Amino acid sequence: RWLGDSLGSTPLSAGWPSGCRGVVTCVAEEGCGHLFCDGDTVTFSGVEGMTELNGGQPCPVRVLGELPNGRRIGDTSSFAPYLRGGQVKQVHLPREYSYVSLPLTSLAQPKIQADAQELPRSRSLHVAFQALHAFRREHRRLPRPRAPVRPQPPSAPPSPLAEDVVRAFASVSAGDLCPMAAFLGGLAAQEALKAASGKFVPLDQWLYFDALECLAVEGALATTARSPCSGLTSRRAGDLGRGLRRLHRVGAGAIGCELLKNFAMMGLAAGAGGDITVTDTDTVARSNLHRQFLFRSADISKPKAEVAAAAVRLMNPDTKVTAHQNQVGPATELIYGEDFFKQLDGVASAVDNLETRSYLESCCRRSLRPLVDSGTEGTRGNVLPMVPHLTRLPGPASDPVEQTFPLCTLRHFPWAIEHTLQWARDEFEGLFRLSAENVNQFLADPTFVERLEAPEALEVLERVRGSLRERPRHWADCVRWARRRWQSCYHDGISRLLLAFPPDHVSLAPSTGPSRPLSPLPASPGSLKPDSAFPVPRKAARASPSGRGTGGVPTS
Repeated sequence: RWLGDSLGSTPLSAGWPSGCRGVVTCVAEEGCGHLFCDGDTVTFSGVEGMTELNGGQPCPVRVLGELPNGRRIGDTSSFAPYLRGGQVKQVHLPREYSYVSLPLTSLAQPKIQADAQELPRSRSLHVAFQALHAFRREHRRLPRPRAPVRPQPPSAPPSPLAEDVVRAFASVSAGDLCPMAAFLGGLAAQEALKAASGKFVPLDQWLYFDALECLAVEGALATTARSPCSGLTSRRAGDLGRGLRRLHRVGAGAIGCELLKNFAMMGLAAGAGGDITVTDTDTVARSNLHRQFLFRSADISKPKAEVAAAAVRLMNPDTKVTAHQNQVGPATELIYGEDFFKQLDGVASAVDNLETRSYLESCCRRSLRPLVDSGTEGTRGNVLPMVPHLTRLPGPASDPVEQTFPLCTLRHFPWAIEHTLQWARDEFEGLFRLSAENVNQFLADPTFVERLEAPEALEVLERVRGSLRERPRHWADCVRWARRRWQSCYHDGISRLLLAFPPDHVSLAPSTGPSRPLSPLPASPGSLKPDSAFPVPRKAARASPSGRGTGGVPTS
């Protein structure tokens, strides 16, 4: 039995500006769409008036068709009248699951995790694996590569059998393929993390993943498609034949390292005339080492493309790799022009902007070359294969616009956690990065301000003057500076705001979010803990225009 979270996504939260009997209206930033769906469970906090909801048990919500952002939470007729404010947060409730043992589920009609289109093939693969195990027990070996095999399942299959799928499966069962091994390794690691953490639901009994599209199922893997490579790649490159010899790899980051490793271990570009061109303008940083595994500490500050190419050559000396440090775009058409793309067998990209991807799409479309684009966002990933005259090209796209918030919302009327995070980021940039950079520029070249526009020049001069005037000379100066910032940000500023806009203030302008009155925070010695009091003075000491006189800075 298993107890875990079935969604695997970050819980949502939103403001609640209004309410009536059993109905709440959620407010989120424009463009976020619906926050909560039917059946989501939520909790409430900060509700004024209807305080019975605060800290209560999670309750399910139901979508109301007549109200786009309205959600029904049940009967609240016995509660006190709703006044204002409140936060609603999604809660992932654990569920209980049960599974049967491997020997029992291998028989009869197995429970296979697949969509309706893939289910028949998955069932055929289930039978094929049983037949493979029986063959190995009987002959003490796997079927010979590309030998004609007639599938003989150990028992009558519960559904019609796709013999071409089983035949292709048997013909390659003696080999191995690095991308498939990488996928299975990642899947096993993911399941191990699920088991260790008790979070997220494991796979539901059986999951079959195949890439039979890479093979010609009719007469799978004809002997003429064998690769001439020997040694390390002989049993791997032959699995896919010798069709891919010249490739262009754009990007040598996390995905780029993985793909280059797979290319080398598959034996691509290992024969006569083969070559993988990898281009990346970036250099190796320490933050790359934990997920871009072709790099080591000794490679920091070296070009990613060159380091990745050298690592690939160590894995498979037969693979030919050429490293470039060029940006792919109109400015480099003399290098990556039409003639360059026409001599390729394919292009693989993992770029961080849509402009470059669109340019690669147009180049591959004109030269009639396939393109595989991939990317990651957090723990999620995406792959987009594009084959000329076969796949439908995506419509025009642009880079996602970074979410911004009105300054008045950040400074005066924050009502969502995103507002406070953006405010904190702006404060950090202004106090500890921009000020230090401006002072360094001014000390190196006092005339640089004259080259700025008038409004920007005034802001820069004010930051420089403030930094030099409040320059800390001792650790005590850093603490006093941080204490003044606390008083200004969390007490005096909020007190002035409440004086101008009391909690019962009614604005004539339409509000974009719920009203959440702020509360001043006094900086009493008893209310500050060392872990919250020391970071700001330490940052002030490190960003000081002069490194003198700030000795004795605590490190923990």
